[in-house]
Amino acid sequence: MRVLIAAFACWLAAAAAWAECREDVAELRGPWGQARFRVELAMTPEARMQGLMFRESMSAGAGMLFIYPQPQPRIGFWMKNTLIPLDILFFDASGTLRARHLMAVPGDLTHLDGGSDIQYVLEVAGGVARDMGINLGTQLRHPMIDPDRAAWSC
Repeated sequence: MRVLIAAFACWLAAAAAWAECREDVAELRGPWGQARFRVELAMTPEARMQGLMFRESMSAGAGMLFIYPQPQPRIGFWMKNTLIPLDILFFDASGTLRARHLMAVPGDLTHLDGGSDIQYVLEVAGGVARDMGINLGTQLRHPMIDPDRAAWSC
């Protein structure tokens, strides 16, 4: 009976952890701690091109998660028609942070390179990543990340 109760408790804990993963939430963790962002998804070429252009504000707890079908070489972002500063975080297929650009300048046409083999990009309000201490090696958790490849899976 104790084994059955222990197994049920483990199942409940796993179910609770799985329930936390939602498509409108991106979670980050690292030596600096953990954070959750309410995110809009940019999964189509059109949505990725539009990004956060023309937005006049964004709360510190919000962001946009760009999802590519497979890792891409040398993904570059720019700030054309973007009205607010952004922190741009580039993650590989496992959801591990490989590059970041902090306080990207509104309207700047410089391509911000994320490096090779990037599959996910999270844009958050400018200054948030710096203020929280989010740095390379940080792990992203989201249900769109392949659980067989995820550094931190749902």
